[in-house]
Amino acid sequence: MLAAPSRAPFAVTPHDTNELTTIPKALYVGTGGTVILRGVGGAADVTFKNVANGQVIDVRAQYVRATGTTAADIVALA
Repeated sequence: MLAAPSRAPFAVTPHDTNELTTIPKALYVGTGGTVILRGVGGAADVTFKNVANGQVIDVRAQYVRATGTTAADIVALA
């Protein structure tokens, strides 16, 4: 759960090699599906399946991968 509200949310365009420009507190998923990401300091990607429309994923993601991600309208809550 977020301890403080986001001050600088930004749209996320999944990409296989580009890091997020700022590490967010969480990700908001507008249109549900699968999200493939790697957390800060993580050694491997993690798959979040069946993410619902409007769901917040409480994770500090460093990458959101394009390959395998079917969710859309993702907003980083930084």
